[in-house]
This record gives sequence, structure tokens and C-alpha cells, in this order.
Amino acid sequence: MTITTNIRLAIDIGGTFTDTVLVDGEEIIASTKTLTTHQNPADGAMEGAARVMAQTGRALDQVTGFIHGTTLATNALIEKRGATVATVTTEGFRDILEIAYERRYLQYDINLEKPDYLVPRERCLTIRERMSAEGNVLIEMTDEAIDVLIAELDQTGADAVAICLMHSYANAGHERRLREVLAEKRPDLVVSISSEVSPEAREFDRLCTTVANAYIQPLMESYLSRFRARFAEEGVNCPILMITAGGGMCTIETAARFPIRLVESGPAGGAILAARIAARAGIDEVVSFDVGGTTAKLCLIDKARPQTSRQFEIARAARFVKGSGMPVRIPVIEMIEIGAGGGSIAGVDRLGRLTVGPQSAGSEPGPVAFMRGGEAPTVTDSDITLGYIVPDTFAEGHIALDPNASKFALERVIGERLELDAVGSADGVSRIVDESMASAGRMHAVESGKDLGSRVMIAFGGNGPLHASRVARSAGVKTIVIPPNPGVGSAVGFLFAPVSFEIVRSRYALLDEMNVVSINDLFDDMIAEASHVVKQGAGVAETLTERTAFMRYNGQGHEIEITLPDRALTSTDIAPLTAAFETEYGKQFSRPVPGMKIEILNWAVRVATKEEAVPAMPQAPERKKITVQSTRPITCDVDGTAKRAAFVARADLNPGDHVAGPALITEPQTTTLVSADFSAHVDAIGNLVLVQDQKGAAQ
Repeated sequence: MTITTNIRLAIDIGGTFTDTVLVDGEEIIASTKTLTTHQNPADGAMEGAARVMAQTGRALDQVTGFIHGTTLATNALIEKRGATVATVTTEGFRDILEIAYERRYLQYDINLEKPDYLVPRERCLTIRERMSAEGNVLIEMTDEAIDVLIAELDQTGADAVAICLMHSYANAGHERRLREVLAEKRPDLVVSISSEVSPEAREFDRLCTTVANAYIQPLMESYLSRFRARFAEEGVNCPILMITAGGGMCTIETAARFPIRLVESGPAGGAILAARIAARAGIDEVVSFDVGGTTAKLCLIDKARPQTSRQFEIARAARFVKGSGMPVRIPVIEMIEIGAGGGSIAGVDRLGRLTVGPQSAGSEPGPVAFMRGGEAPTVTDSDITLGYIVPDTFAEGHIALDPNASKFALERVIGERLELDAVGSADGVSRIVDESMASAGRMHAVESGKDLGSRVMIAFGGNGPLHASRVARSAGVKTIVIPPNPGVGSAVGFLFAPVSFEIVRSRYALLDEMNVVSINDLFDDMIAEASHVVKQGAGVAETLTERTAFMRYNGQGHEIEITLPDRALTSTDIAPLTAAFETEYGKQFSRPVPGMKIEILNWAVRVATKEEAVPAMPQAPERKKITVQSTRPITCDVDGTAKRAAFVARADLNPGDHVAGPALITEPQTTTLVSADFSAHVDAIGNLVLVQDQKGAAQ
């Protein structure tokens, strides 16, 4: 066997499963799923790595590229498993977290649950100092003031400190000085400063982001250090790069400084994969559908670019209500995530209603069928009972299933309360979870001013292909694409991510009066800083720079992102930038506002390695209906009747092969359910394409 030198490893640690992919050049040569080991996530990751190495005859010391994504940062914030954090703000601004946005997210809810911002008032400290919005020192920070603050910090028992001083985005001098003194006098304290974590105007959002970073920084520093050491012991000698929420990669050192950028890093890989598939297939409007064991994630993708955002919320008190969570301002691929996955627990509430999620059985103990101590029925138990999961082919045979245990749990927990048998209970669970995912997708599309029904769904994840046709029907989607190796789709997406870093800084300017020399100096500083971070992970690789301005009409509260030319600005750019803003404003709000001054609040730079060109799509093969050799009994998701479904191994299908539903198309890490009203065919590059073109009548 010829051993090449371009072997890359991608590992995505999720809430239930850890996905591992090994590629040689552009070819995926091995992939696997292992149960996530929550006590020490590196154990499950090492098991997956050892398995793909054994499958291919490779060794870890031959790996030349290693990319890692993890849900550890997200879960620590949601489950409140972080450090004891104290905040330091400018004197007179102690109650930034208490005041928040000065409004209730549900105005008339008398039982309103206030968002948890992680730091109680007794750990909110202040220091006498002050900067102006232009960055001028109004009140100097003295040594005496710092000594008083340190004494107060000692009394809080804090492990980490989030420093967010007024207008530090304009002048970070006081924040940096305070960090230096704390590093000297209290070296065990972990310190995050807002001028590095989120150097933008809006004190509340900036403080929340800095608090979240400080909260998970000790945990992530320890985890990343242990993860790297564990793999180094086993022979890995290449750098390990971390996937970020914005869809790029950074070094472990950068990730340890800014762990908040790792939140939602795993799902970002799935969006990258879906965007690449869309680019190659020439699909302009896509919704990616990623379902794992714990959550379902949906992302809108237009012209092969995932929808992005500068802000999202963590741990919402009310699931779909904006303002009920902790706001974080970082570059992020925008998606909606709900607690609906294979491990989502089903039950009956006190009003006699069937419920599914958001609680998950995860990998410990897992669904009842896993025989690991789980007692509550899950979505996976329902899929087994309905015949959609065949025990013999599940998880490459590494996880044994007990279908009878699933049926018993469904009857005991649901059937006895609702007078249903196991199949009826499972069908109810399936319909509720599928409608939950579909409604979340419709809501996300409406909030973005887009239509879900006109889009092509790209489905992946361990449970995505299994639920895709059911969710698509409910959402009005007619076409579904299932890529090769969908069960480890997010990890595959990691391999296409660029090494990148984005910086946003606030500097207020009126567009027609802006000082272009000052703005160009600001861009030079940001580009140098971002390029330094990228160079650490990419070496001398060619990079691209994107410049952006966040613009609004004078007096408005929210900005619109406008792309700037990749060069120094001149006074001649004012007119075209005005036209670009008014065009974009017109798209979002029907028409521009004549005579209004335009102001710019934030400026952004993204430096990224140049992405490889997407190969052209080969000519579509002629379709031919295959002869089915085997069938399996299932409960039809269209009409609830018992049917025989074609049972086909995906590896046996060739481009052009066509299968009519109902069918189960199996592969090592997942199964694709082709519902009775869908058919499936294989395109020129091995994607499964499901089309709703049948009536789904009883057979």
C-alpha cells in the first residue's frame, strides 16, 4: 500500500456521539462514530482515532493535519459548569448586568424567568477610571485604586475576572494595565478583557461576551492542554487546529485565549459542508439539516454562503424568545438549534400531553435500547420500534441494540398513560419531534425574511437522513440531498474550513465626514493582528482579506453589514458606499430614507486562507430503477400503516440508480428513510437525492 503524506484527521465531539474522519488528499478513507465520554472527552476521541487508523493501516504519527471541534464550551455555558467569575467595570457602572436592556423579554409574563448572566451582583466590582468615546483619558487609573480592587477580588473567591471598562474599544490602555498588574500580583486568576474579546460599543453585550469567555476559559484551557498532550503521547506531531463558530479554524493557543469563539463550533462544520455541496451542485437556496443525538440544527445558505451573524444568545430561558438568553457578540454562522435529536426523551406531562425533549439521554446512559441503564424512551427508541433503524446495521455493529427494551419503555411511559401500544406511542413521538424540527425551520426562515419551501434540504448527522423526508414534508420542502458519509457530516465539513480570524472594532463616523486616514490606520492595525493569528495556524499559505462596515441611518439602533473594497479607502468611496447601503437597506425595508445621514459604528476585518476551488459537477447519469433484493417491515410515516420497505446498502448503489419509497438505505453510521411519497436516486458525485414525486398510497 502506498502511504501518502497528506493525511488529515477531523474529530467532532458532540453531546452523544464523537465523529472521526480520516482523509488522504481529498478522499475520505475512513470514518466512525463512538459514544462521547463526558468524564474525559479525549477518551472517546482517541477511540475513534484508533479505529480509523486500524481500518486504514495508518498511524497517528503520519497525520499531517488535525482539526477538532467540540461542544464542551457550549455545554459548560448551558449546564453552568464554569469558573467563579467576578466582573470589573468603571466606577458608576456596577449594575450593567442587572439593568441589561431595560426591558422584559415577555412583557406580560408574571412568572418571567430572568436570564442567568453567570455573575451575581456581589461579585460585580468597579474601579475608578474613565475613557471618553474617542479614547481620551478622562480619569486616570491609579495604583491605589488597583490595590483596593485586588483586596475586593480576594474576598469574592473568584477564579476568573471579566474586565469591561467604559469605551475600552476606543482605548484599551486601562484594561491592559489592569490585566498586567493582576498577572503579577494574582497569577492564578484567569483574566479576560473586553478590548480583546469583543472590542465593540454596547457595554452590556460586550460585558456578557467577556463574562462568558472568562467563565469557560479555565475549563477550556485545561481541556485543550490535556487533549493535545493525550494525542501527542500517541504520536501526533502536527498542530491541532480548532474549528470556530464563524466557520474558520484557529490554533489551540488562540482558542484557549478566546474559548467563546468555540461555542457552536461543531454545527458550523455542517454548514460549511452544506455550502460546499450547494456550490458544487449549483444550488442557490439551501437549508442545511443536521440532527445528532442531542440537538437539531438548521441553517439557511444562499449562493453557497451560510447566513452569518454578529450576535446570538446562549441558554435561553424561553426557547424561541429573543432576549431570554445571554447575548454574545462574536462572528458566528447563524442557525437555529433545538433540543430534538436521537437521544431526546419522550414522556407525558401532567396534562396528558405527549412531549419530546429538550432533555436528552445523551451517551450516558443513552436510549433504552443501548442497554446502558437508560429507562426513559427516546426518539431513537421510537425509530427502532417503527422499523426505521435495523439493529444489525446500527453504528457499524459497535453498539448492540435491544428492540424489545425500546417497546417496553414506550408502552410503560407513554402507552399506559395514553392507551396506545408500542407502535402507536412510537408513531406519536416521531410525529411530534419531526413537526418540532419543521416548525423551528419555518420560524427561522420567516425571521430572516425567507421562504423555506423553495429551498433544497441538505441533510446529515447521525439522525438527519433518518428524519429528513418526514421533516421536509412538514416544512414544504420537495427535494433533499444526502451527501456521502452523512453520519459524520460536521467532521467532514471541518476539512473544508479555512484558517481564519475576524476582528470587529467600534469607531464612530458619519459616512460623508469620515476621516479616511484614521479609518485606514484602524484597518492596518486590525489586518496585522488578524494576519498574525492566521499565520500561526497556516504558515505561509496565501490569504484573502475581507473588509466590512456596519452602517445605519443616524439615530437608528441596528446596523447593516456592507462590504468594503479590499484596499485603502479614499474620499471617492463615499458615494458608492452610500449607494451600496441604500440598496441593501431597500432590500430589507422596501425603500431607503432620503435625506438621512449615514453613520458607521463598527469596522470589521476577516483574514482567511484561500479556499480551494470547488470541482465542477460531472454530467448527470441516466437514471435506472434497481431491482430490490431485500425488504424490511416498517410503519409508514405517511399513513401509519404497516408496509414493506426496500432495504438497500448505499455502498451497492451507483450513479443513476433509482429507488422508489418506502425504502431504507443503510450505511455504516446512519440510515436514510425514503418515505412512501419520495423516491431516491444517486447523482454524479454520489449524493443521494430524494424527491417528493409519489402519492405514498398504501402498498
